[in-house]
Amino acid sequence: MDLPVYFDNHATTRCDPRVLDAMWPWFAERYGNAASRTHSFGHVANAAVEAARGQVAALIGASPKEIVWTSGATESDNLAVLGAARARRARGRHVITATTEHKAVLDPCARLESEGFAVTRLAVRPDGRVLADDVAAALRPDTVLVTLMMGNNEIGAVHPIAEIGALCKARGVLFHTDAAQAAGKLPIDVAALGVDLLSLSAHKMYGPKGIGALYVRRGRPKVDVEPILFGGGHERGLRSGTLAVPLIVGFGVAADLCAKDLADGSVERLRGLRDKLWTDLRARVDDVVLNGGWEHRLPNNLNVSFRGVEAEALMMAMRDVACSSGSACTSATLEPSHVLRALGIDPEVAHGSVRFGLGRFTTEDEVVHLVTRLAVEVPRLRDMNPMLEVSWPSR
Repeated sequence: MDLPVYFDNHATTRCDPRVLDAMWPWFAERYGNAASRTHSFGHVANAAVEAARGQVAALIGASPKEIVWTSGATESDNLAVLGAARARRARGRHVITATTEHKAVLDPCARLESEGFAVTRLAVRPDGRVLADDVAAALRPDTVLVTLMMGNNEIGAVHPIAEIGALCKARGVLFHTDAAQAAGKLPIDVAALGVDLLSLSAHKMYGPKGIGALYVRRGRPKVDVEPILFGGGHERGLRSGTLAVPLIVGFGVAADLCAKDLADGSVERLRGLRDKLWTDLRARVDDVVLNGGWEHRLPNNLNVSFRGVEAEALMMAMRDVACSSGSACTSATLEPSHVLRALGIDPEVAHGSVRFGLGRFTTEDEVVHLVTRLAVEVPRLRDMNPMLEVSWPSR
């Protein structure tokens, strides 16, 4: 077993070697611009782009024509939230989201507020979820968009997307979901889920960084989206810019491999390792608190707090383990994440939270190593904490 061991797969995943092999020729040998239609170099590149579009579409049950390439889930979220809301502003100016959304959704929603939109940020249940009834109670005659992530990037909470999608469809409201964390771990069928817009990111599913996609439903009623990038009219005018052919090819292969994982039981193996981690951890370490619910949770996610231990101190003590005290986008701050605050978790508990994200390459030996290290370092750090008894809330 190589050290350090990697348990930060929510931040990013290792690029699968099979993906890298598929990408390599498109950097130096097949280097044409996919928009160049007057020679074979461009034709070959365009064919590869369209093949990958089909692979990504297949993963989520979509048509290839419904896939728009972006630079990642952040851009996809921005295009979906800003683009859809602005395109429908003549019909209404109200958007619904949740307090636990990724900043890539919350910040565009704040931008919409500066443009005169009203945004309702729903509180989550104790397990971190928003239910269809919560959305129904917040809907207004002028609601034009609901945006709720499929699987939370910190606590793994999985919203009932199909129920919310059916509600939105019945009320004529567009529904967007950020599926960056869920894709490849949960089965996704956009028609069954009733979503109009869905965001994806390759580097969360063993593909390269710098490439993502936005699913935009075709058909009636039409999903209008205003572009946020201009200059060239690529991707049917929704996202201008020269296509990153090597990254797109890699994204396609990554999507195809994830589809196979879902079909052959690899995801269930991952869930089994996550369950073993939680079971063994409770058996060897006292006073461990699960953050978020257990039943409706991504199969590779475990977010826990350790009594009387600062997460930052724990991670510094375990240099041979890569994990996170929050989302990678906010881990530079020592403040508890907005997700844990939204759950109503006491700040002292939140400061001791650690997120473990398992992935395709995680092994049982690595899980054993992680638990063994925690069983040593958590008691040691507690012994060094003179304020332990008064700093931890009574339970």
